Amino acid sequence: MVEKAGEDFELPEVPESHQEYRYTLPVSLTISILAVLVAGATLLGHRAHTEELLLQSRATDQWSYYQAKNIRFHEVESIADLLGALAPADKEKTAAVRERYLKEKERYDADKEDISDRAKEFEKERDLISRRADRFDAGEALLEVGLVICSITLLTKRRLFWASGVVVGAVGVVTALTGLFLH
Repeated sequence: MVEKAGEDFELPEVPESHQEYRYTLPVSLTISILAVLVAGATLLGHRAHTEELLLQSRATDQWSYYQAKNIRFHEVESIADLLGALAPADKEKTAAVRERYLKEKERYDADKEDISDRAKEFEKERDLISRRADRFDAGEALLEVGLVICSITLLTKRRLFWASGVVVGAVGVVTALTGLFLH
């Protein structure tokens, strides 16, 4: 009997088959933890993809800069070749101008190498971040699958689904964590 505000009443008896499943609380807690881990993996994945796009943009900018230097290199080379082929009235002045263009050509050639190396560094870093993002995405997917499998436990009342969901979720956590350790 339960007393409430001066009234006496009895709670109805609940048949055994309708009583609360005894694993509801632990399974619900597991689902909540998996949901938080999914959110973390999702956040890491989104940030990695954003960084990947930024690095791709930087690499593209470097390759555009490289192409501009390459065009200037060929322009200067053409002018130097033209000055070398002409028979000017003032050979000394023409030779001095040609020498200046040849020095410019060497400078552009050296600049191109530095720019190319930098673009390749950005691409290498982008590829690493891409592999990290893939690990985070795979971890997120596995965590979501584990979460769904754990949810099935509440419907079927079979512990096998809970254990399976925990195992799949654990694999998801490990997969996502490997993304942090890629170098």
